[in-house]
Amino acid sequence: MSGRDLGGSGGPGVRIALISAAPAAIAPAAAGLAAAFPAARPWNLLDDALLSDADAAGGLTPALADRMRRLIAYAVEGGAQGVLLTCSLYGPVAADAAAGVPVLAADAAAFASALGGGHREVLVLATFAAALDDTVARLRTAARAARSPTRIVGQVIAPGAVPDPGAADAVLLAQYSLAPHADALAEALGLPVHAGPHAAARALRAAVRNATGGLTEGGIPCSE
Repeated sequence: MSGRDLGGSGGPGVRIALISAAPAAIAPAAAGLAAAFPAARPWNLLDDALLSDADAAGGLTPALADRMRRLIAYAVEGGAQGVLLTCSLYGPVAADAAAGVPVLAADAAAFASALGGGHREVLVLATFAAALDDTVARLRTAARAARSPTRIVGQVIAPGAVPDPGAADAVLLAQYSLAPHADALAEALGLPVHAGPHAAARALRAAVRNATGGLTEGGIPCSE
């Protein structure tokens, strides 16, 4: 695999596969790349039955995990230098993908950012209860694993609504579809807002740079 210019200053760009289970996640994921990884060239792969099949099966089954692995393999075979799974339900597959390129779960980077920010309490926002419960549970698990004292609370809101943050000193958005509201929420609440697409794009940019040695196509170290 040849190195590419990852600084956004020219060249053909870096092919990044965005594997989505819902059409609503595609635009926020692409916007996150445009903002934080401008050299990325998004390649959208959509399997819009991934969520309904998981719902019918009662969760992420081995068969569905294998299906996601096949999608990841297809992306890599098609030239992807990095892969982002935009659906949090399939995040566990990213950890054991063994794809030969960086593969990131939807909210792993946002979790790390929220738990590493020195916050006393993080308010998780979602538009429906199932997404909220899932994200709160996984973030609490991540907090325990990191031995973080951060308290995790949750709230269901309508898209674009401004919640009462209570004692929270930071916000985490549970869904990619909420990411377009991140800046407005941060301004309205006066609090940092951790959004999956933006955090994932930053982490993916760093991971791809590390995997390619931070080189341009000419073999010269890429400067920031």
